[in-house]
Amino acid sequence: MTVKDDPGHALFEKKTIRKITMRIIPFVFLLYIVNYIDRANIGYASLQMNAELGLTSQAFGLAAGLFFIGYFLFEVPSNIALAKFGARRWIARILVTWGILAVAMGFVQNDIQLYIIRFLLGVAEAGFFPGIIIYLSFWFRGKELATTIALFVASIPVSYIIASR
Repeated sequence: MTVKDDPGHALFEKKTIRKITMRIIPFVFLLYIVNYIDRANIGYASLQMNAELGLTSQAFGLAAGLFFIGYFLFEVPSNIALAKFGARRWIARILVTWGILAVAMGFVQNDIQLYIIRFLLGVAEAGFFPGIIIYLSFWFRGKELATTIALFVASIPVSYIIASR
């Protein structure tokens, strides 16, 4: 009889997976909710922000789009850095720089500053999703990994519900 055939081992593995899931998933679920709210928050703030900064609809559209340009341009370099420095360190870096730049958005006083911060915010968040997927793959495999990723991605509609209130 091999270890995999042992019913005690299967029970132990199931309990271990459940414990890991209960510790990791709520945290990454919450992070992804905040991540998606952060991406969409400029749309919710558009009326007041446009008035305060004197933005035209074109300037606002540019500011909103610059996030995704930064995100697109730095997705691959961020993943290369993730492989070099490790998921734990790189995700921590993403969270810290993302937080600093999100706070800096509150101090923006003109369109140029908004453009710069939105672009940098995209750069900072670039490797978050693939980094979390890699991190989850360290802890789960096969069916458990697929279920865990599904739980993680389920935070997207939840973020829309929370942000729209």
